[in-house]
Amino acid sequence: MNKENEIIASSGNVFADLGLSNPEERLVKAELARKISEIIKSQQITQVQAAEILGVDQPKISLLIRGRLSGFSVDRLLTYLNKLGSNVEIIVKPKPVNQEFAHTTVL
Repeated sequence: MNKENEIIASSGNVFADLGLSNPEERLVKAELARKISEIIKSQQITQVQAAEILGVDQPKISLLIRGRLSGFSVDRLLTYLNKLGSNVEIIVKPKPVNQEFAHTTVL
């Protein structure tokens, strides 16, 4: 197989695979933003209405939905989930012995 067609298995975190800084935080933020977007869609509210609920302006909602997350902290995204009517549970547990590295997951 030549180099052009080489396939490399993912680590499960695209941000780590791309060599970006803080890959775990980036993945958590992306997953939280996805959940927020799903809630906004399922509640059939507009970005303007979501902005009112979250206490921000509509362009911030647009950035969030488009995955432009550099201006959002994990804490802020968790607060948004609460304001949209979702409970957030954080469970900390040891990693399995057969797993090389610990990771963070949003379900």
